[in-house]
Amino acid sequence: MMHGLGKALLAAMTSWHRGKLFIEHLVTLSHDSIHIIAGLLLWIIAGALLRRPLTSWAPWLCALAAIMWNESVDLVVERWPERSWQYGEGAKDVLLTMFVPTVIMLAARLRPELFNGGGRRSRRR
Repeated sequence: MMHGLGKALLAAMTSWHRGKLFIEHLVTLSHDSIHIIAGLLLWIIAGALLRRPLTSWAPWLCALAAIMWNESVDLVVERWPERSWQYGEGAKDVLLTMFVPTVIMLAARLRPELFNGGGRRSRRR
């Protein structure tokens, strides 16, 4: 039974990886740009699905879980000449993916006035 489960999991990971490669070749953006955009979208979608504000840790943790799954798939499916290069690339992908959500979430938590005009109404002239 465990062997069958392992084969099913590997098949799912391989399908995910192939789909990801299709998207990377479909759009004319760099691999790194895709990670930055995906992180922001994952974080916003997680907040909407969970009905939690983006200042909450829950959407951020969902985005982190998604990128960790993605990088785990890369480690299982891809075979690089040097494993250390693959680990470095994976770490870079995690950092790039989570950078924008982290900065915006922390700024909104620590300095909410940056996002609501400081509580003052702006005058139009």
